[in-house]
Amino acid sequence: MRTPDRLSYAGTALRWHRGRTLLTLLAMGIGVAAVVVLTSLGDGARRYVSGEFASLGSHLLVILPGRNDTAGGPPAMLGVTPRDLTIADTVALLRSPAVKRVTPIVVGEAPVSWRGRERSVPVLGTTGDFVRIRRWQMARGRFLPDGDPERAEPVCVIGAKIRDELFGSSDPIGEWVRAGQYRFRVIGVLAAGGRSIGVDKEDLVMVPVASAQTMFNNPSLFRVLVEARSRESIQEARTDVLAILRERHQGEEDVTVITQDAVLATFDRILRALTYTVAGIAAISLLVAGILIMNVMLISVSQRTGEIGLLKALGAPGRQILQLFLIEALILSLMGAVIGYLIGNAGSWFIRYLYPSVPAYPPLWASVASILTAMGTGLGFGILPARRAARLDPVAALSRR
Repeated sequence: MRTPDRLSYAGTALRWHRGRTLLTLLAMGIGVAAVVVLTSLGDGARRYVSGEFASLGSHLLVILPGRNDTAGGPPAMLGVTPRDLTIADTVALLRSPAVKRVTPIVVGEAPVSWRGRERSVPVLGTTGDFVRIRRWQMARGRFLPDGDPERAEPVCVIGAKIRDELFGSSDPIGEWVRAGQYRFRVIGVLAAGGRSIGVDKEDLVMVPVASAQTMFNNPSLFRVLVEARSRESIQEARTDVLAILRERHQGEEDVTVITQDAVLATFDRILRALTYTVAGIAAISLLVAGILIMNVMLISVSQRTGEIGLLKALGAPGRQILQLFLIEALILSLMGAVIGYLIGNAGSWFIRYLYPSVPAYPPLWASVASILTAMGTGLGFGILPARRAARLDPVAALSRR
């Protein structure tokens, strides 16, 4: 019997039992689709987090007031510091040759109004280097001026949503707005861009850092962003930052310095492990589908004993009978895998449609592995019924015993 004849025979056998074939294809397809959808979701989440951290800027270090210690007993606490992190500390960090830019950050919330229109918005105090570190763009005007960061100038930059809600069709540049008890002149409008690490820059008012400290009566900084000169100098910059602040704080290392690469690598490891885990859980359904194929094939052998006996009576060896049933199992597995792959890609597209910011594309390794696993499972669980068919006695088979 030639290979085309074997394929034709297996295809005919599957068409004769359409209901059983469709149920098997559905089971195998669901298993492959589950692997494709879940891995695309996990890998998409990993890429989304990587993109969010990349939007922070390059070669970034974040300084938090307070030291992160683990010394047994209660959980480690962050933010307990004997001294404030000040603007002067920020300026001193520029002594390091590994540091390119530094910008302090103060955050708060205040009512902002213009000609009777008012709403409460987040207010961020910083310096002119912030927009260069974060790679934000301006839609109109200019960003906060460079110069002495301890000078409280009455100027501000607003987000696109604030511009629309307060000014409507009016030009905001040069207008004065009231934020809390203080007045600021609008000198720029940020370009639209949505959220970045929890910060909605369209719904934001930015003022000089000294002005924000006065407004919120808080001499301590919330964060300090440090841009290293290159990826290779990140660790050198971290060492210098800790040394400079330790010197200024009388020998106390009372800050926490987080590098962008370290945080990103941690998230990457966690999300990769999560992706592999959900892929493994989804792959269990492929084993269930393989068991279903084995049961279907065993039933098929019991129902086709007369057919098997006739083939043997015509001279078909046991090896050929074995091949026929294995080809049948392989066709079921391959068709189910292809159907599941198509369904899984449709599910990934639907996720991207619902959440455009998440690049939920199935990774190549998951697609290939799910299809190969489906085929291997089908063949593996198809061996037992195929061997049973190959070992049938032709006389007993013809008598259907």
